[in-house]
Amino acid sequence: METDDVSVREQLFHNRVRETIICVLLFTCLYMVSYLILTHFKKTAEFVTDDIEDATVNKIALWLCTFTLSVAVCAVLLLPISILSNEVLLTFPHSYYMQWLNGSLIHGLWNLVFLFSNLSLVFLMPFAYFFTESEGFAGSKKGVMARVYEAVVLLLLLALLVLGIVWVASALLHDNIARKSLYDLWEYYLPYLYSGISLFGVLLLLLCTPFGLSRMFSVTGSLLVKPRVSHILIEQAFVCRVLPTVSTMHNNFLFFLVLPIEMRRKASPWQRNLGYPLAMLMLLALTVMCVLMVCFNVLELLLDETAITCKHDPHLGMASFSMFGSLGAAVQVVLILYLMVSSVVGFYSSPLFTGLLPRAQDTNLTQMIANCVSLLILSSALPVFSRTLGITRFDLLGDFGRYNWLGNFYIVFLYNMLFAGLTSASLIKTVTWAVQRELIRAFGLHRLPLTVSRSTVPFRLLLASGLSKIQ
Repeated sequence: METDDVSVREQLFHNRVRETIICVLLFTCLYMVSYLILTHFKKTAEFVTDDIEDATVNKIALWLCTFTLSVAVCAVLLLPISILSNEVLLTFPHSYYMQWLNGSLIHGLWNLVFLFSNLSLVFLMPFAYFFTESEGFAGSKKGVMARVYEAVVLLLLLALLVLGIVWVASALLHDNIARKSLYDLWEYYLPYLYSGISLFGVLLLLLCTPFGLSRMFSVTGSLLVKPRVSHILIEQAFVCRVLPTVSTMHNNFLFFLVLPIEMRRKASPWQRNLGYPLAMLMLLALTVMCVLMVCFNVLELLLDETAITCKHDPHLGMASFSMFGSLGAAVQVVLILYLMVSSVVGFYSSPLFTGLLPRAQDTNLTQMIANCVSLLILSSALPVFSRTLGITRFDLLGDFGRYNWLGNFYIVFLYNMLFAGLTSASLIKTVTWAVQRELIRAFGLHRLPLTVSRSTVPFRLLLASGLSKIQ
């Protein structure tokens, strides 16, 4: 009997060590990728300076930003990893090589992401901002430690202010719980604060994702080579005949037109005539699929009272989380990643946040910190966002499933209706404007004379008129 207890303890110990090694390897890979991304966007002048103190502070802030961005990427991958792990366990239930993939590992990964998200949003990112802006207290000896002391004091003051706001909010909403949990900081107030941040992230996703879904068509179109049509031939002929006769200043001005033409010239016929239509059809299919799944979820909420309930502890390898099996699970993973990319595109395309758009080798640390915080808020709200819309049936694990408002029928129903309505309106507007432009171009209405100033004439009319003058 004692031998059996020892063997069980050894097995638990080995399982814990294995899970720790896997999580460390995963986070190390994400950290290296995040560091490469941030070094691509960082302003080099802030790190190559004669002031060793400023360079050290900036490097520490960059490391904290890298940690936060890696947590954000891991939060995006939570649902895809969990869904794919469940399908792998269903496909290979008794495989010796898949014993490391179990519910304990996935559950621990969710808990770690929740912990690191709290740590980054509440402590690390505010500390990084205060650290870069601090200069040390007046009269103290200058140096890195003086900046650390000032940043820590400011962080403590901010933490007291936020804790007071959270306690007042919890006292107003849950009076008894707040009074009993005044000193229960870790078990109640930090998850409560993160719940509020996640709610803000879910609302931000509600606004950014529909706009991003419509913007995905134009963004993808700008990255691909469009089919060769008549007006493109006119632009190419005009540029080829005009550029040798203009000055260097005009060459720089028209560089934006030469580059797409060079891309079209070097692209193969398959890329020009097949790649662009297939990409547009794929984006349209994914967007329509998202809307249909949300509409189906709305009908299920109306007809089935248990559709809104969560188990909080789903067992992996028992049943597929999609009615279509592995194919449906793969579609869920693709849709979740597509929604995340669309939300990021919509976030940076909105007028309020266009100033945060990072630029290669020209993004300062303050802007980098703001970008990392924004991406972490969006990514940490993605599991709640996907589960609320019914994109997946995978119930949230750990503290992600503790949000009380997830069980409110009216909030979930209204959220689904708003998302379906906003996405449909954005999609209809995008398709309508695209069809209108093509019809105007097909009937030649864009060549009609307009009684407007030259600055408002479409650029293609200027190209056509310039070509006719040259001829």
